[in-house]
Amino acid sequence: MTQHPLAPAVEPVVEPVGPADRVVEDAWDAPTAAGPLDATVEVPGSKSLTNRYLVLAALADSPGRLRGALRSRDTLLMAQALRGLGVQVDDEGQDWVVDPARLHGPATIDCGLAGTVMRFVPPIAALADGPVRFDGDAGARVRPMAPVLSALRSLGVEVTDEGEPGFLPFTVTGTGAVRGGAVDVDASGSSQFVSALLLAGARFTRGLTLRHTGATLPSLPHIEMTIDLLRAAGVTVDDSVPARWHVEPGPIAGRDVRVEPDLSNAAPFLCAALVAGGTVRVPGWPTTSTQPGALVPGILEQMGATTRLDGDVLAVTGTGRVHGVDLDLHAAGEIAPTIAALAALADSPTRLRGIAHLRGHETDRLAALTTEINRLGGHAEETADGLTITPAPLHAGTVRTYADHRMATAGALLGLAVPGVRVEDVATTTKTLPDFVAMWEGMLA
Repeated sequence: MTQHPLAPAVEPVVEPVGPADRVVEDAWDAPTAAGPLDATVEVPGSKSLTNRYLVLAALADSPGRLRGALRSRDTLLMAQALRGLGVQVDDEGQDWVVDPARLHGPATIDCGLAGTVMRFVPPIAALADGPVRFDGDAGARVRPMAPVLSALRSLGVEVTDEGEPGFLPFTVTGTGAVRGGAVDVDASGSSQFVSALLLAGARFTRGLTLRHTGATLPSLPHIEMTIDLLRAAGVTVDDSVPARWHVEPGPIAGRDVRVEPDLSNAAPFLCAALVAGGTVRVPGWPTTSTQPGALVPGILEQMGATTRLDGDVLAVTGTGRVHGVDLDLHAAGEIAPTIAALAALADSPTRLRGIAHLRGHETDRLAALTTEINRLGGHAEETADGLTITPAPLHAGTVRTYADHRMATAGALLGLAVPGVRVEDVATTTKTLPDFVAMWEGMLA
């Protein structure tokens, strides 16, 4: 089954567990591992890095080039959004070349289901001259936007709600400049609220002083990633006070950059070595990285793997036996669906903590994971800030994905050990991994 990377995804609706599994005609038969693995998997560029590099290149004072950029639904939507504001983005060759220009409206931005587009682009639109309307997939209309929109309003930007306040659709009407200054944001729901404002802050007339007011701050590595990229582009950022950031006004340098492989997208392939036994290798693994997926090797070691970094090739070896863990995934919530699937195949219980914010992702991931693990005979329960998963014999069935790419890859991981698992709408993986099915089947070949 194929789907164009920009095609709308299915609306995510979490349904209660039922005793009977419905028939899904277009579901993908997840292959079961026939024996230990011995595979090398080339993982494409990071979505998080690609979209941040695109934003900074669009705001730069000279053209930039991205080498190894990810081509997926989310990054194509970002490129399309920037083009709508007047930026030239050439992605015809192997590299992406970005030529910044004066930002302007009117424009209509299709956010799809991409959190980075719906959150990163409004502050850029505030720098444009004219109205810019934002909307996306049905599932995007339930993802929170209020912290970014409230911050923009407090900075003097006109934002008009066109539906429920704090959600898509809305219109940002810019005047060509944003005064900047100090603003408070509650980013408990997503670190993207902080990154969105920091990325544009250097282009504000007075820069930006941003303070996080919430009780928790999830996915801190993603904020650190944003700061690292800003500094590499010549922007002065002071993060010496916890939960407070100051961005000096000034130019953003156009750069020639290489995008790291997406370490979170590598996680299902590396986890496959634990489930099936054998070794899976991922080349291009960085020695240091701000990607949350950099935590994967250490987590997999706790769950029974051995890991080795030989040059830039990470090798994960497993025995086919998985151990349960007690993990705080506050800093790396995006890998929680993968770890939850692995935990459902473990030999002891698992507790995943610090991930309450996953209820506001592409779908309510905590409810979705609980529903789908239990649908296959497992025993998963939601907690206030995560999941508990107690191993139980799993059986065949269809895993529903709720238009969430990480639910699809979690289903594939379960299918390695459980014959008869089917994954509904596996094409939703095009959000960040366009060739997932071919890569997965190639790993098993």
